[in-house]
Amino acid sequence: MKVLAVLDNPKYIPDIHGFLEKAGFSESTLYAVSNFDIPDGFDKVIRVDDVSSDVLVRMGDELDGFDIYIAPHTKKSLEALSYYAGYRGIPIATEIIDYIVEEKKIVRNILSGRGIVSYRVATPIALTIAPGKFKGSISRTPEVIHNDVKPTPSLISIEEKSFGGVDIENAEVVVGVGRGFRDKDDLNIAFELAKILGGEVGCSRPIAADYHWLDEDRWIGISGKKVRGKLYIAIGVSGAPQHIMAANDTRVIVAVNKDKNAPIFEYADYGVVADLYKFIPIFIDKLKRRLDV
Repeated sequence: MKVLAVLDNPKYIPDIHGFLEKAGFSESTLYAVSNFDIPDGFDKVIRVDDVSSDVLVRMGDELDGFDIYIAPHTKKSLEALSYYAGYRGIPIATEIIDYIVEEKKIVRNILSGRGIVSYRVATPIALTIAPGKFKGSISRTPEVIHNDVKPTPSLISIEEKSFGGVDIENAEVVVGVGRGFRDKDDLNIAFELAKILGGEVGCSRPIAADYHWLDEDRWIGISGKKVRGKLYIAIGVSGAPQHIMAANDTRVIVAVNKDKNAPIFEYADYGVVADLYKFIPIFIDKLKRRLDV
């Protein structure tokens, strides 16, 4: 069995290794294509300037002959691997969340997280692995080669998109804000609540993509970030399927919405039907008294 990992960020290597270990592929020949140095965990590392669909296609025969093409389910890696798989005519299964060892089946979400399905797959196959679902470590000293293939058009420079430096995916407590807030300045009460609880503030799609009140690194959704901590407090969030799918792995979900029919209540462990402008300040005051802050 030959496995090729497509990697654009070192923090996802344990996810890839974890899946390979659980699926029984840890003894396979492991190659990686990456835009960063990998000192351990693969037999061979092909170092490129950019992990993109164009670069993968232009690498040609160098990427032929693998049984499994695997990548973390991130925006960049998904785009690169799905395009490459389509170009090569290789089936792809995305956002794998589990592997059933006894049945040799992969498991993934469907219907925006409202259902799961399992498949027994044949090779060659391309897979993207959901972050945080597998953890493992494979130790090998790789042979490293450099491939200076350039995208078309050629890459002149890379400018990182400006983000706020917030990592809501690893936060234990997240306070989510939605269209129930009438003004950007009103978000301050959510930030105050998050500070009291030692958490971070996230948001639904309209807050980041339409209103631009918060940076996209706070956007909770299948096109944004996923939260999987201990507590998610959704304030003024209606509960679109894409948002719910990205928050469903949180241990406890609390929803605050004045609309008693808001879809978010179907998924919440605790629900408060109330005007956020009346409820949240009182809630903050009681928390301060209880926590003596």
